[in-house]
Amino acid sequence: MATAPAPRPSFGHALRIQWRVIDALLRREMLTRYGRHNIGFLWLFVEPMIFTIGVTILWTATKSVHGSDLPISAFALTGYSSVLLWRNMPGRCIGALQNNLALMYHRNIKVFDIYIARLLLEFGGATISFAALSILFIAVEWMEPPEDFLKVAGGWLMLAWFGSALAIGLGALSHRSELVDKLWHPASYLLFPLSGAAFIVAALPPFAQELVLYIPTVHGIEFLREGFFGDRARATYDLAYLIPFNLVLTLVALIALRYVSRRVVPG
Repeated sequence: MATAPAPRPSFGHALRIQWRVIDALLRREMLTRYGRHNIGFLWLFVEPMIFTIGVTILWTATKSVHGSDLPISAFALTGYSSVLLWRNMPGRCIGALQNNLALMYHRNIKVFDIYIARLLLEFGGATISFAALSILFIAVEWMEPPEDFLKVAGGWLMLAWFGSALAIGLGALSHRSELVDKLWHPASYLLFPLSGAAFIVAALPPFAQELVLYIPTVHGIEFLREGFFGDRARATYDLAYLIPFNLVLTLVALIALRYVSRRVVPG
């Protein structure tokens, strides 16, 4: 007599398993990266805060020219915090799979889970750092409260989307070639001055504006700054360019992820 097939788990059950996997990977990653000593996982957002404050002090001390009448502290905060958000994500995902191949023996852990756990940590740390420093700068009157919180959140999420898609794509490709890791580091430093963090598009010559608007992060930072400073930011951006760019980048990243996932050999 044939036995009836086992019932398929419900979507809710699968979702709970997925959450437990991500939660376990998050805890493991925090302990591995920060340990239990000193302030432990608080380094997750204290570290980006230190970097951002350092850049803010440096730009203020050197009276950096950024082409607008925005306070330099506010300009540095919105610019450098945004860079930390999208630039650190690929750095954490490149080589992540190679270092966690032993986890692939667990049936419920997939390659995608390893990347998602790391991306959530980077997003959480950068977001807490940005929010905490914004509150601090507003409290000491170095900057005004955001004029449009939804635009600030929208710009931040757009940059996080770009960084996540880029990170998954590069992370997957790095498992097939070490060249990705070697090329990303110089590329990330070259992208920093072009990312829109240290200038506003309206202050550039027309030919330079046309060139930098091909860089997706410029649109995200300009959108975020408009949310913070309103018309004072003189923002120039095009969400009809940024959103399709992120969609295509996400598609490419998922294709690369699928290709690598089928060829992973647990270590």
